[in-house]
Amino acid sequence: MDRRRFLTAAGIAPLATQLPGIAFAQQRSFTPMPGKWRTFEIVTRVDIPNPRGETQIWVPVPSITNDWQVSLDTTWKTNAPQANLATEREYGARMVHAQFPSGEKSPWLEVTSQVRTQDRNDDVAGTSSDARPSMGLKRYLQPTDLMPVDGIVARTAQEIAGNKRNAEDKVRALYDWTIANTHREPKVRGCGVGDIKAMLETGNMGGKCGDINALFVGLSRASGIPARDIYGIRVARSAFGYKELGAGSPDITRAQHCRAEVWLAGRGWVAMDPADVGKVMRLETDQWLKTTNHPVVAPVNTALFGGWEGNWIAYNDAHDVALPGSRGAKLGFFMYPQAETGGERIDSLDPDTFKYKITAREITGA
Repeated sequence: MDRRRFLTAAGIAPLATQLPGIAFAQQRSFTPMPGKWRTFEIVTRVDIPNPRGETQIWVPVPSITNDWQVSLDTTWKTNAPQANLATEREYGARMVHAQFPSGEKSPWLEVTSQVRTQDRNDDVAGTSSDARPSMGLKRYLQPTDLMPVDGIVARTAQEIAGNKRNAEDKVRALYDWTIANTHREPKVRGCGVGDIKAMLETGNMGGKCGDINALFVGLSRASGIPARDIYGIRVARSAFGYKELGAGSPDITRAQHCRAEVWLAGRGWVAMDPADVGKVMRLETDQWLKTTNHPVVAPVNTALFGGWEGNWIAYNDAHDVALPGSRGAKLGFFMYPQAETGGERIDSLDPDTFKYKITAREITGA
């Protein structure tokens, strides 16, 4: 056990006796460890109920293969005369793209993907296969449309981590600051927008994973540390009993979640997820927990700095995504199915105009 984990664990038991209303039974364990691979099948069914002309559908599929995920086969069924597996050029995000003529009254597309995944603990795993510097790292220092790395973002990063001596200390400071200064806001639609400049300028620091992890990534890039959001979806319950850190049922239609990584020399990409710490603080119990020292929060706060649980699969790490064949604007990120009809983008979060269902099941013995 490293010193950071020992100190955190040592502080939990006394805290439970010091704070009123905290029962011993509330203490939790959250210790994801690599080693056991699991295989999941994800099925996404999209239906367009009231098409207004030519229609297109784009469904994200797993595009990432590395030490903690292997993206396997993707197949599809549809009544579209044209459908193919497309790849976005800049980041390599994959998707099934279906095109329907104006006469089709009920466009539909069903996509099935299989993925193998495992838990991560980068303190245990040590150096990853991506640990050597790559020319591709430059991309993960650059701004995106919603993630500038100058102005107020650069000033904030300097205030938080400018006096830290090495990259890991900077990342630790940014991680702690993000958790302390943001909060989970359940009223935000979907996973949020990710406009980090607006968050800092307005002081409105409530959001969801697409906002909070984007802020952490942007601050890291502004500090000279390669970082990226990874967009995906939860596919199973948490093995550690955290209801907010897993999918509650096989229906995962609203289980989208993005995570973060930072690149540290000699270690490669290291897992991070400050947004999920905030989610546990706000939603895991019937009270809004305001400290990471709480025995429900502390194990998650520790583990998500360097790890995460493999009950989640990644689609891509793409920003500013231009959907092939689309007439609409670029997407800030690509984590939800998308569609257009009559040349207009359909709101992917409006169930009255855009109907889709995503299910997941674990394939045992695979």
